Amino acid sequence: MLSNSLVELDRRHLIHPVASYRGHEERGVTVLQSAKGVFVTDAQGRELIDGFAGLWCVNAGYGQPSVVAAATEQMQRLAYATGYFDLGSEPSIRLAAELADLTPGDLSRVYFTLGGSDAVDSAVRFIRYYFNALGKPEKKQVITLEQGYHGSSTTGSGLTALPVFHKGFDVPLPWQHRIPSPFPYRSPEGEDHRAVTAASVAALRDKVAELGADTVAAFFCEPVQGSGGVIVPPDGWLRAMRETCRELGILFVADEVITGFGRTGTMFACEHEGVVPDLMTMAKGLTSGYVPMGAVVMSEPVYQAIADGAGPDAPVGHGFTYSGHPVSAAVGLAVLKLYTEGGLVENGRRMGERLMAGLGALAGHPLVGEARGRGMLAALELVSHKDEKRKFDPALKLGERIFACAYENGLIVRAFPDGVIGFAPPLTCTPDEIDLIVERTRKTLDQVLDWADIRKSLG
Repeated sequence: MLSNSLVELDRRHLIHPVASYRGHEERGVTVLQSAKGVFVTDAQGRELIDGFAGLWCVNAGYGQPSVVAAATEQMQRLAYATGYFDLGSEPSIRLAAELADLTPGDLSRVYFTLGGSDAVDSAVRFIRYYFNALGKPEKKQVITLEQGYHGSSTTGSGLTALPVFHKGFDVPLPWQHRIPSPFPYRSPEGEDHRAVTAASVAALRDKVAELGADTVAAFFCEPVQGSGGVIVPPDGWLRAMRETCRELGILFVADEVITGFGRTGTMFACEHEGVVPDLMTMAKGLTSGYVPMGAVVMSEPVYQAIADGAGPDAPVGHGFTYSGHPVSAAVGLAVLKLYTEGGLVENGRRMGERLMAGLGALAGHPLVGEARGRGMLAALELVSHKDEKRKFDPALKLGERIFACAYENGLIVRAFPDGVIGFAPPLTCTPDEIDLIVERTRKTLDQVLDWADIRKSLG
């Protein structure tokens, strides 16, 4: 009865993110009731292994006692403290210092946000202020990647290059541009990784030349593209793009909202290639999704230029009520301790190898075109014709149906509309839990293969 009541209340009042409003009204909500470790239980009592860590974020798993205790203690001690008026709180100060130590190179100045979308917005505002302070107000253009995701706010949705975030919202804005993704499986250059990287470098140079080198401010990219379908660029790509930005005099922004905090096997994905960006955005794993928090970390030269541009008395007019919230910061400190002292990053690296091996073994399945990933961030791309890499007809609504099928099999995954299945399990997974994810994925694929309309679509 309680579950039915919640479904009706949800239908009448709660607007869900990135949902078909009419479709959701018809289907109704599935209420999640509790979670522990890597398992989630819904209101019907079904236990599911969470192969997607909520939304790429519950890196430390559910119900970590130290994290719950940190939040409780901080709420009792100091539930809120503003960062305005030169005030602050110990947790936010200590968390900023720890992030400055953990991030690569001279990324040393931290501005806290509520999540990834407003971290991207904040980065854009800081970049504009930076170039204005340098006396280069004409540098306003920003370049991103096709299939990239940088949030769904007014600014971020235009930097995002997924059509669903544009339709009806009058974005992208005139200063937002994109170049092709480094997607070996679907690039014209094919599996020639050097050629894929060379093509991206050339595309960036061409776009900057087209817009005018004096007008381009920054290039944003995810080290591994998440919501675009878990697109993993070739080794060396990130470093090549970073060096190209340096040569062209534009800022390089690494969006590590998904890839940060052990998700790809290192604390930050930039570390795989020794890349130090000018700015880095982060969220999700920062608090393991327990409470909202994100951040922009900027290099010392960027910070100093902004500070000098403002002068000794004028404030830099950017701020949020909940920036550096003490409870969120206390949770962030507890989660960082699990990464650094609790062995979560190392466990995630080892379990990522096991996950990739398991998904790689599914590459021979009749539906699978490619298994790809890095660490605990992976995907299977389903195709109707392997040799031609042909996608399934969107009218089949394959994503929705795969999600429902996997759910019935006790597995939560990200099923993209184009037939890509995304995986991002908690870093706490054991070998048996990784094997269970792979086993239930295989079962789901076999069931999908038995659907008459799917078999009819196969080449």
